[in-house]
Amino acid sequence: MKRRAFLRASVLGGLGSCAPAAAPTDAPAIATGLRVRWRLASSFPRSLDTIYGAAEVMSERVKAMTDGQFDIRVYQAGELVPALQVMDAVQQGTVQIGQTASYYYIGKNPALAFDTCVPFGLTARQQSAWLLEGGGLALVNKRFADFGIVSFPGGNTGVQMGGWFKRPVASLASLKGLKMRIPGMGGAVMERLGVATQTLAGGEIYTALERGAIDATDWVGPYDDEKLGFHKVANHYHYPGWWEPGPSLSFYVNQARYDALPAAYREILASACHQAGIAMQTRYDAKNPPAMERIRDAGVQVTPFSDDLLDGAKEASEAMLADEASKDPEYRALLDHWRAFRDSSHAWFSTAELAYARHAFRA
Repeated sequence: MKRRAFLRASVLGGLGSCAPAAAPTDAPAIATGLRVRWRLASSFPRSLDTIYGAAEVMSERVKAMTDGQFDIRVYQAGELVPALQVMDAVQQGTVQIGQTASYYYIGKNPALAFDTCVPFGLTARQQSAWLLEGGGLALVNKRFADFGIVSFPGGNTGVQMGGWFKRPVASLASLKGLKMRIPGMGGAVMERLGVATQTLAGGEIYTALERGAIDATDWVGPYDDEKLGFHKVANHYHYPGWWEPGPSLSFYVNQARYDALPAAYREILASACHQAGIAMQTRYDAKNPPAMERIRDAGVQVTPFSDDLLDGAKEASEAMLADEASKDPEYRALLDHWRAFRDSSHAWFSTAELAYARHAFRA
């Protein structure tokens, strides 16, 4: 037996109970399994091939590992449901699976933000470690259970840029009065700092910035931001994105539909989500550097946020977390768990990682 066929038979052997009695003995193991057709609604446009593309990677891997028996068709934002209604669509069963960012839905439960990121929180590696090895995913999925959803990590952008501004932000005081597109907990902190915030889907941002409906926007980083054309309508690019130091994107699955899958399909789905996550992170890491060079060559002013802005934002972030924790014991328990992991992880990363980065990245 060829290695690929052997692996497929091994992984999918659990589907044997679904096989028709007359199945030929030389048929591929998956051919006797359950035929499943799902629809996936993404919060992102197809043009953003790194974020949206992760959903395609996941779909392709599921299809390949099941010989086409489990087929997930991917739809971009707006095709089935609006970009910021993916969670509702999965919860209601309009679609079986969605691709989105959990901090879009903190109005439903503020604790959902931990599934994506928290200001001044964890880097991409730390966030993945907390979710997948530190117990974080089990805790956030307790919150998603209230909505009939199970969440799977599906990628990370790495630490983001601080966004595009029509005028430079020289200090903490410069933020007051700005109109900025920024979602999630980052938006809540910005409001504490005097910013008027909005949550807009990716495809809506350029027009709002061009027409002056907003003065500034965050998104992700050079590769995506260049694709969206922000450098054409704003000339000041600040960093770092302290509100998104390592944001996870997620695949939401309707709990009832997930439970109805054969065990082998559930394992394949989880594996495919993990593979999609790796693809997203590595693609950003490969594509951001040349995109940043092109942005600089276009004459964009790329500058860091001031220390007083970062200090003020961190103070406001900690105050916001404390306020939320005071309202909800479950939120406090999640925050305490997250903080303990963060403090331990930061202590480790501040040794060899930081020493190397200070030397290697200073150019």
